[in-house]
This record gives sequence, C-alpha cells and structure tokens, in this order.
Amino acid sequence: MLSFITEKQSCWERLKAEKRPIFIYGMGDGAMKIMSAFRKWGITVSGIFASDDFVRGHSFEGFQVHRLSEVEEMVDDFVVVLAFAAGYQEIVDRIHDIASRHTLYVPDVPVVGGGLFTYEYCAENAEKLQQVYDSLADDYSRKVYANIINFKISGKIEYLSAVTSSKAEIYRKLIRPGLNEVYVDLGAYNGDTIKELMEFTHGKYVSIHALEPDRKNFKKLAKFVDGMNHVYAYNCAAWCTDTELPFSAKAGRQSAISFASDNFVQARSVDSILAGKPATLIKMDVEGFEREAIWGAALTIAHYSPKLMVSLYHRNEDIFEIPLLIKKLKPEYKLYIRHQLYIPAWETNLYAVV
Repeated sequence: MLSFITEKQSCWERLKAEKRPIFIYGMGDGAMKIMSAFRKWGITVSGIFASDDFVRGHSFEGFQVHRLSEVEEMVDDFVVVLAFAAGYQEIVDRIHDIASRHTLYVPDVPVVGGGLFTYEYCAENAEKLQQVYDSLADDYSRKVYANIINFKISGKIEYLSAVTSSKAEIYRKLIRPGLNEVYVDLGAYNGDTIKELMEFTHGKYVSIHALEPDRKNFKKLAKFVDGMNHVYAYNCAAWCTDTELPFSAKAGRQSAISFASDNFVQARSVDSILAGKPATLIKMDVEGFEREAIWGAALTIAHYSPKLMVSLYHRNEDIFEIPLLIKKLKPEYKLYIRHQLYIPAWETNLYAVV
C-alpha cells in the first residue's frame, strides 16, 4: 500500500469503538451528513452543542442544542465531532482550543457526491493516488498531499495545521500574476477572487471573464465589476459544452448544478467564450463540476498553457482525478498542491504552471 498514507483506521471506526459520549459541534447540512454516516456505522450521538451566539433554547434533529460550557458541566469526559466548516482564524483557533481539552474529530464528508474517504477507498484507488504523488513538482506539495489524505481518513486536524499556506505566499511563489493577465474566473461568486488578483497586480490586467450561475451572487458580482474596463460577467455555469443545466440556487457559496432541480441556468465552456483567444490564468471553483469545466477549457489549455487554480475538495475523487486529467491534457504542466486556512480540508487547491 502507499507509503505516504500512515492512517489506517478511519475516524468512523474510532468513533464506533468509543466508550465515551459523543457530542456533535454544529448544526445544518454538515451535521445532517455526519448523522447520516453515524446511522450507517451504528455510532450513537449523545447530544449537540453550538457556539454561544447560535444557542437560543432550540433543538436540532430531536436534540436540545447546548453551549459547550453546559456540556462540560454535565459530562466529565466526552468526544467532540466538528460538523461545520471554518475558514477564519478566530474560529480555527477556537476549534484548536477545544481540541486541546477534548478528543476532537473532523469527519470528511464530500461536499458533492456520496461515499466516505477511508483507507479502503485509498486502497481501491492506490495506483491513481501514487501517480499524482509522483507527478507533483516539489517536496512540499507531496507533504501537503499526504497530510490531506491522512486527514481525510482520520479526521485529525493536526494534519491540516501542519501544511497551511497563506494566500499571499501561494500567489507570490506559485501563481506570480503579472500586469497582463487574461483572467478567467469560474465560480466568480461576488467578485472576491477578482479582488484578490487585483491586490497582487495593483489593479492591472488585460481582460477578465467571470462566470457565476447564481442570480443573487451574480448581482453582487455585476455591481463589483461595474465601471471596470474589459471585464465580462456571465450569469452562467462553467461546463464542457454550451447548454442549459438544472441548478439549485442558494444565494451563497453552496449554489450548484443539481440534477434534482427543475430550475435551469445557461452553461458555457471556456473554449466557447474565448473563441480561440488566449487565457493566461484560469480559476475553477465550481462546486464539484471542475472536471467538466476543465474539459470545456481543453483547447485553451492545450494551446495557451494558462496557469490553473483548481479546487480539489468537492468530491472524494477530485484529489486524484483532477490532477491526472490536467496532466493528461498538458503533460508539460508542473503540479503543486497547497492548503489554505480551513477546517475541514476545503481550500485545498491544485496549481498548474508551465
């Protein structure tokens, strides 16, 4: 088996073997997914707690929602299972503080798609995981890759904190944006990643194409880019061809293509939008449909070798399928993986440069 995978026992197995009470920290979609996995594994939930600001004497899934301090008064020794995503230093610090006082796990449940990321899953895909590991361009990428996989199996947050890079470091050392970028932003949200890029290019660029399918997000994006020259905003999804797709609008970062929805949005491919013209930098954060977006940019990638920034964390298979696809389309790419501040392993991205 792969030498860089050291965690053999999943957090689900550890939790099933636990004799101490298990409390879930957080509510919402993440908690629902974890509770569903608990039912399959036969893991018992003892209760729910939330951050003080969210406790209003209410219940969640039949459990009274407590404060952590209340749980600590009731129970001497218990296990904490984190059920929400944290991307701000203050919240990450709070999670680490809880982990210093209690056994804490952060189970990895896919944002999109089914299945759980276990050692057995890695064994089934060992050849692909090894191919990606061997193709990475530097030792630090290999360390990040190993840590992310070991985290996804074990749910132990120390694997993430050991390989967290700052946005500035990634831009300056890997992306190195210049003043003449033709930037394609897939999943442009409210313009936050355009703003990010502008900070490193002092507001200079040649042109920007920004795609955002959610109408409410698109309104914010259009307002942000209003008055900017050579910026083209499209209220559409990124896809492998030009078509229409069913879409679940949630007016936030979780809006996504959903084949269960009867609401449709326009979808475009990068190759169609650019119509043979070059791109120098493409960002893809399209909620689990990165592979389709990559295929839609295949000609642009093959002809112009744009720098790529691609999310690797929406589906279980993204961690190996996306790097292998990009390497297949353009073998000359050097592949790097970095993880930015986030618990769980969201904001783990692939950076491809020639």
